[in-house]
Amino acid sequence: MSNKLPKSARLLKSEDFDRVFRRHCIVSDDLLVLHAEQGISDETRLGLVVSRKCGNAVMRNRWKRILREAFRLLRSELPSGIDLVIIPRRTGKPATVPSLEQAQASLSGLAGRAERKLAAASKTSS
Repeated sequence: MSNKLPKSARLLKSEDFDRVFRRHCIVSDDLLVLHAEQGISDETRLGLVVSRKCGNAVMRNRWKRILREAFRLLRSELPSGIDLVIIPRRTGKPATVPSLEQAQASLSGLAGRAERKLAAASKTSS
């Protein structure tokens, strides 16, 4: 697998974000809130929503860089065929950005929980 994060691995259209938000499959921890939905392809895709509550533009862009890098490094380990939208939580009054290791640990755990939640929901709806 290439080390790059291709455009096909990102959610870019508002329709895709709306579809994921409509599903209401939400898992969270102290660092991130993750919305998940079964994707339309076999590739796991990432969408980011970083609000002004996370800080100024510099802080928001740092959040996005850290989260994209964590996703890129974990792509092979994450469940396939799931669309993920990540929303960071504000971590304190002086806005701070987590380390890459913290973001990876959080994303990995939340993605596993979301996969189990989606699988359980699809079994009950079948």
